Amino acid sequence: MSVIVCPACDLAHRHSAAPTGGSAQCARCRATLQRPQNAAIDAAIALAVCALVLLLLSNAYPLVGMHVNGSSRETTLIGAALGLYAQDYRSLAALVLLTTVVAPLLQILSLLYVLIPLWRRRPAPGQYAVLRLLTQIRPWSFTEVFILGVLVALVRLSKFAHIVPGVSLWSCVLLMFCLSALTGMTSSEQMWRWVDKSRA
Repeated sequence: MSVIVCPACDLAHRHSAAPTGGSAQCARCRATLQRPQNAAIDAAIALAVCALVLLLLSNAYPLVGMHVNGSSRETTLIGAALGLYAQDYRSLAALVLLTTVVAPLLQILSLLYVLIPLWRRRPAPGQYAVLRLLTQIRPWSFTEVFILGVLVALVRLSKFAHIVPGVSLWSCVLLMFCLSALTGMTSSEQMWRWVDKSRA
């Protein structure tokens, strides 16, 4: 008999197929145990491509522009990390770069590397190692925390300067929603279902 453990309260349940159009919930705390099994792999690929485009836009354009006493300054996402590094905040700069650029990029590329061959009904070389890497990368993607920090900083800075949100900021906000949807659609259980389906 296979067993599934609740991720919230550790209560063991009998493993059964999640209902179509719904999700299995824990009997004790009502947390989601299983997501529906009917997620479409092509929708996941489309979301991953969309997330990749948004990530590229968020790094190619200015994050924010500041106008103070007639002078203007702009910075990009990577420029913000480099600015922290230049001010001897090296650990913070590395953390910003890791959680807002490197981890999301690795997550998206790993998903595309595995999903596109699965969509064609064949495994990607080393797909199991990539799936394990994906599990370790996901907790390091903190786009939403970064966006919250930026919004708080912009509200405070708006008292002293004229702030102009850049294309990168809007791209980061959209990327946050896109990554959340992608993470929900490509849970570990769903990925292994797609792997099993490709073997059939």
